[in-house]
Amino acid sequence: MNKNLKTIFIAAGLGLAQLTAGAQTAWPEKPVRIIVPYAPGGTTDYAARQIAQKLTEQTKQSFYVENKAGASGTIGTDLVAKAAPDGYTLLTNDTTYAMLPSLFNKLPWDHANGLVPVTTIALTPVVLVVGVNSPYKTLAELLAFAQKNPGKLNFGSGGPGSSTHLSAELLKKEGKFFMTHIPYKGAGEAMLAVVSGQVDVLVTASPTAIPQVKGGKLRALAVTGDKRLSSLPDVPTFREAGLRGYTVTNWFGLVAPKGTPPELVGKLQAEVKKALADPALRERLAQQGAQPGGMAPADFAGFIKQETLIWGTVAKLAGVKPE
Repeated sequence: MNKNLKTIFIAAGLGLAQLTAGAQTAWPEKPVRIIVPYAPGGTTDYAARQIAQKLTEQTKQSFYVENKAGASGTIGTDLVAKAAPDGYTLLTNDTTYAMLPSLFNKLPWDHANGLVPVTTIALTPVVLVVGVNSPYKTLAELLAFAQKNPGKLNFGSGGPGSSTHLSAELLKKEGKFFMTHIPYKGAGEAMLAVVSGQVDVLVTASPTAIPQVKGGKLRALAVTGDKRLSSLPDVPTFREAGLRGYTVTNWFGLVAPKGTPPELVGKLQAEVKKALADPALRERLAQQGAQPGGMAPADFAGFIKQETLIWGTVAKLAGVKPE
């Protein structure tokens, strides 16, 4: 090959490599949307908006949340799975994501490989709440009535197969009682139903419950975890309240479309981890009973696989059949 021509090809190749690296380094160059696959007002929505605000401050580029609710989160999730893998469309997934294979015979995307795990945003305990006018002041009182009166109590959820649904199903199993399920389009709507007295019980993540409890609109009877929440010091753990076997942790994370470059996934994970190190954000999360995340992408991928196995077992025990 002519030396001059060879030099041109090498220069062109180096130039292309530099352009590619530059494009990756420059991300984000335009607004980034974060899809929440549920209605506004729930804990997943809260987690997404907290991290979006901080990422906007850090990158000087807008990160904004869009709610695409429906079908236990599959509508919004499928939208992201089919989006361009360029880092400008992300999904806030949560515990419910690990439950989806147990709820549907077939999903519109490949659950195991159709999305790229980026990192966790937060992990939270769950809280059992009732309305302030509820006759039940303790978990023991609630269980005693429910065990003697099967089906007279009902519980709300963010939809069939959601974390609020299966967390309550597991509670029924551990407490050996029956309640009627009333599904809503999101945890926020289910919360309003408990506040208004339309629903007796809700088992939900602490960030959803704490503001309503502190605001005097709900009464908390128990919280999961080894110790009480600093924001709800008078609320006993389930273990203290007499239900030692009930343990649930909700998680919230970010995932990207399949094919998103590893360099971009790494950069996004680093930005989220940096955001979660901010004292003000950590304090806001702590006030909601949440622990900051920040897992490495590979660790988050393994975590999701393990959670999928765990909740698959819970779904079978609860008699949940895929549709």
